[in-house]
Amino acid sequence: MPKVGLRPFLSEDTPVLAAIFVASIEELAEDDYSDAQREAWASAAEDEGKFGKRLAGQLTLVATVGGSPVGFVSLKGKDHLDLLYVHPGFARQGVATALCDALEKLAGARGTMSVTVEASDTAEPFFVKRGYSGQQRNTVSIGDEWLTNTTMKKSLNGETPGQPS
Repeated sequence: MPKVGLRPFLSEDTPVLAAIFVASIEELAEDDYSDAQREAWASAAEDEGKFGKRLAGQLTLVATVGGSPVGFVSLKGKDHLDLLYVHPGFARQGVATALCDALEKLAGARGTMSVTVEASDTAEPFFVKRGYSGQQRNTVSIGDEWLTNTTMKKSLNGETPGQPS
């Protein structure tokens, strides 16, 4: 397993993170979504300026190996994991785990009791292993395509999601 470093997002990361976003969708989600669905989903990174603003407007952490970005995660608001993408060449090597561990720790330190995520069908098993539980299935329209995902929630204080804290 490579040694993963974590650091805050820098605006100059935008082009490489956009490429990671697209490559991750194209390769890792191939078994769960059609070509047209993946193309529509990946189109969110076509406008790099807009994509960079989205990352800059959230708490975004970048995972690096040997100083080069290999993945990223972002927290929208105080409790919503918005984006988690890892370059396919570094998938299943602990990068997403390192990113999520850090993001959940930061959210908890800010007083957040639980974190939610709209997990793709590809990512759902990863989040289940991390203690997230499904709350509801969603259908999302992107252009002419419909994609499914699952709203999932994880308590950061050891309580069962959906239970009063």
